[in-house]
Amino acid sequence: MDLDTVRTFVAAADAGQFQEAAAELAVTQQAVSKRIAALERTLGVRLFTRTPRGAELTIDGQAFLPHARELLRVAERAVASVGTGRRPLRVDVIASRGAATGLMRGFHRAHPEIDLDVVMLFDIETAVAALRSGTIDASFRAVAAPGRPLPEDIESVRVLDEPLQLLTGPGHALAGARSVPLARLAGHRIWMPGIVPGTEWAAYYDDLVAEFGLTIEATGPNFGSDALLDTVADTPALATFMGEHTSLVWPAGLGLRRIPVTGPTPVYPHSLLWHRDNPHPALAILRDHLATTTAGHAAAGTWTPGWVLPR
Repeated sequence: MDLDTVRTFVAAADAGQFQEAAAELAVTQQAVSKRIAALERTLGVRLFTRTPRGAELTIDGQAFLPHARELLRVAERAVASVGTGRRPLRVDVIASRGAATGLMRGFHRAHPEIDLDVVMLFDIETAVAALRSGTIDASFRAVAAPGRPLPEDIESVRVLDEPLQLLTGPGHALAGARSVPLARLAGHRIWMPGIVPGTEWAAYYDDLVAEFGLTIEATGPNFGSDALLDTVADTPALATFMGEHTSLVWPAGLGLRRIPVTGPTPVYPHSLLWHRDNPHPALAILRDHLATTTAGHAAAGTWTPGWVLPR
């Protein structure tokens, strides 16, 4: 059913005259007559009776009028649901406890008027495909892994360099240190079962191992952060890396220690990705917010892999 004919029918029913409906719709009276005739053919009934006073609804026209109004309301709601700026800004944060989630919580506090949909996509290929299709508006990633440049239509800006910390249990040899030089970690077992081959964080830790001679073990099933914390707390030979902004809470009885790593400090580079043709007005607001609220990157005394985009 053509919504223009339905809109014309409602306008004529409200005005009581085709001429006034034509003026309201900014079309000719002939166009109004043609639209009404087309709608009558679609429905198979007469909707109006011509009288000296104008056009009066038939019984069928009176029955159809409330449904016609509802059709137009539904159409307006459908358009509003996808209109630029009317739908929520959809942002991929990868994981619920990572630094990107903290950045988006800060954005939400600063701009509570902007509706948000926060999603979690695992790998960068899925995220890029979602950006290109419009399924999401932005994604936080470390870009770009070796041999996997971003497509030309995907823009990125580096928004946060997150220092890594060493997490140990109370019995670990380094548990009492106030900070740990990176070179001193050589020979210690660092357990990170969440590293998945092919991801950008796997590429990051591969380069960290190669550069500083570390031992990172990704063996065993990944039962989640709670199991990781319990194992590190109970196993003096194991430690793990954790981002400074990773949000984790554990019972005081575990005795876990978060120890800064220095000389240099390895930092994980978080970038915001988006499609260059994305028109959502809140996307620019998010970029401006991140530019003004996050620290700079490539600071002296820090390390990132050579493939990380500097911008």
